[in-house]
Amino acid sequence: MSKQKHRPPGIIYSTDPAFNYDRREEEVPETIEPGKQGIRVKLETKSRGGKAVTIVEGFSGTEADKEQLAKDLRVYCGTGGSYKNGEILVQGDNRDKITSWLHKKGYALARKL
Repeated sequence: MSKQKHRPPGIIYSTDPAFNYDRREEEVPETIEPGKQGIRVKLETKSRGGKAVTIVEGFSGTEADKEQLAKDLRVYCGTGGSYKNGEILVQGDNRDKITSWLHKKGYALARKL
């Protein structure tokens, strides 16, 4: 067996003699207020068998806030969808509905592409 210290993934070597692998601070993104969010709403049909999907991207915040926004948008539109890789996917062409909902909730920089 090797006698190496347990290292979390992503850290290979540190030159700081006081560095402790266990005390690393994880960066937690804070949710920016709605008026300063640069959200883009677009329609995509590529690689989906010709079916339209509305994509909401550019939301900055915690994973829980992103998942909650995705849920709220799906419920408002009355369709299915998901949250993957930082993008909110809502089934169908719902750009107008989503953009108007975002403006009502205070997301002033939301724009439709």
